[in-house]
Amino acid sequence: MSKLNLLMFGVYPYIALAICIVGSWARFDLSQYSWKAGSSQIFNRTAGEQRYMRIASNLFHVGVLFVLAGHFVGLLTPESIYHQVISTQKKQLLAMVSGGFFGTLCLIGLLMLVKRRLGDDRVRASSSASDILILLVLLAQLVLGLLTIVASADHLDGSVMVLLGTWAQSVVTLQPVQAAQAIASVGLVYKLHVFLGMTLFVLFPFTRLVHIVSAPVWYLGRRYQIVRQKA
Repeated sequence: MSKLNLLMFGVYPYIALAICIVGSWARFDLSQYSWKAGSSQIFNRTAGEQRYMRIASNLFHVGVLFVLAGHFVGLLTPESIYHQVISTQKKQLLAMVSGGFFGTLCLIGLLMLVKRRLGDDRVRASSSASDILILLVLLAQLVLGLLTIVASADHLDGSVMVLLGTWAQSVVTLQPVQAAQAIASVGLVYKLHVFLGMTLFVLFPFTRLVHIVSAPVWYLGRRYQIVRQKA
């Protein structure tokens, strides 16, 4: 195992997580008003533009939620647990089918959002560099994810999926050397997908991605004033 592999997949995950946690805390503490999605829906002037945005947003968010849930369960569930329900081979097939379906939904929605962000003069003028950067990084990550499904068709025994699961579980249990060893032999497309995924944690505190962990809990104790319109 090379030192570069250990650095990228044994050490970098903790660096990325540390930046994500500390950066998010600092942003929330020092710049709470920037903690938002920064919606551009105000630029939807026509019914057609509103429908386009609604379809794009729904496709992207539904797709990404299921993809993230699949990654979380698939990577962090030990073999001893899921083998009571499903075999490794069937688990991989399920991951390929469900990941391909929801990944495609997410890709269509994301491409629509990128087209709107870059193609609409009003939206682009209101966009920051980080808004465009995060969309392009997400697009690259999503394409890599879909390419891993294609690569997985060459080894339906689930062996690579087991190695990736071992990597994720080793990272969570603070075993960086074992994590790096587990992922050392997998293909390049998997490594790029994993590395870019960790890089998203680095970018998280500095982009609109922070709205993922936001919840309108402040409204629970908020006082409202009812204003009636004149007849």
